[in-house]
Amino acid sequence: MTLQTELRLTTQDRFEDATIVETLGLVRGNTIRARHLGKDLLATMRMIVGGEINEYTKMLAESREQAIDRMCAEAIARGADGIVCLRFTTSAMAQGAAELLAYGTAVKLKR
Repeated sequence: MTLQTELRLTTQDRFEDATIVETLGLVRGNTIRARHLGKDLLATMRMIVGGEINEYTKMLAESREQAIDRMCAEAIARGADGIVCLRFTTSAMAQGAAELLAYGTAVKLKR
């Protein structure tokens, strides 16, 4: 079981079937990933011929999952039942490396 299955997550500011009874505050999780030279070569070839760059798609999907798991761990440590207003942002850290940040508001719910 992942941390994501222990909490309810939404990009909305509320849940339709539950009431927020307490707001616990901002929670966040991040990861910083660097590109792999070998994968960059494959990606460059794909840019020439066109199509999806699977290496980057997989790397970003893994980064999102890791950032969400870290955010959920922080929310669970605070006693949260859910996270509302879930958002993602990215920023370049260095050439070839980027941060992916997941953040939201941890809440306690009553169903």
